[in-house]
Amino acid sequence: MLTVLKRGFFTTVQDQGRYGYQKDGVVVSGVLDDYAHRIANYLVGNCENSPTLEITLNGPQLQFHIDAIIAICGGNLSPSINGRPLPMWKSILIKKDTVISFGKCLAGARSYLAVSGGFHVPKVMKSASTYVRGKFGGVDGRTLQLNDKLTFGPIRKLNKRIFEKLTESTVANWSVPYQCIYSNKLIRVMKGRQYEKFTDISRTNFFKSPYTITTESDRMGYRLKGIPLALQRDEEMLSEAVTFGTIQITTDGQPIILLADRQTTGGYPKIAQVASVDFPSLAQMKPGDRIDFEFITIEKAQQLLRQRERYLQLMKTGICLKYS
Repeated sequence: MLTVLKRGFFTTVQDQGRYGYQKDGVVVSGVLDDYAHRIANYLVGNCENSPTLEITLNGPQLQFHIDAIIAICGGNLSPSINGRPLPMWKSILIKKDTVISFGKCLAGARSYLAVSGGFHVPKVMKSASTYVRGKFGGVDGRTLQLNDKLTFGPIRKLNKRIFEKLTESTVANWSVPYQCIYSNKLIRVMKGRQYEKFTDISRTNFFKSPYTITTESDRMGYRLKGIPLALQRDEEMLSEAVTFGTIQITTDGQPIILLADRQTTGGYPKIAQVASVDFPSLAQMKPGDRIDFEFITIEKAQQLLRQRERYLQLMKTGICLKYS
């Protein structure tokens, strides 16, 4: 069990999302950076869908009341243990009464804290993910607050093996090679359903001109600021299904990139769709960051995703072998 000593900016319990209910108007939610979430779970011996803490920009202060294996992956928010810097992308044995804190955001925007056994919270529609706007999931449907207490789920065989391996060293002497996951500086996109309906100059500007993430951004979506885009002619659109990474153009001509807490349908024209392989890079961006888009085909996007998944499965196998 742990206690929240300081709440941080925006920390929630998330898993991979609440699928199968969009037809009923229920949003998916779930982690923004699925890769950091999965790798953190691999490092502590959990199933990849075990709930983690998604920690945004300015993290909480947490006191552990039992020994636990943890891992922190994703953005670097200066984690520390009892005042000493805490390494990331590694398996770490945390002793009872240890206090973990997060400080300045050095890189990225979101960290994912996994603990052996996963965070034990009630599931709503088969998911532990927090949807703050709907006030359900996670811890009472909200961000973590002062004096909240979180318990951990049941320990698996792999969790126990990691405990045994780290009893003496407390910190693994190796870390995950994560750099390639965030190596691409451009956000790769495919054509959206209404792409051809935009003017030629708008289609050119979308790829040639940079956009900036505004402060009016959250887990629902990133609002961007840049050269306005326009359709060839005004027309009334019916609402259509949207997904993670859908890029809509609002009435003021500015793009919105929809994220995990997106609505289930949207009525704005869709100029593009972010390739799944770049969701982690997108998740680690924050207000003020510049976004440049690059066009790729659906076939290329599928190829890149398959390559990334093979890499993650090799990583998972390698971690299991380290603790076998």
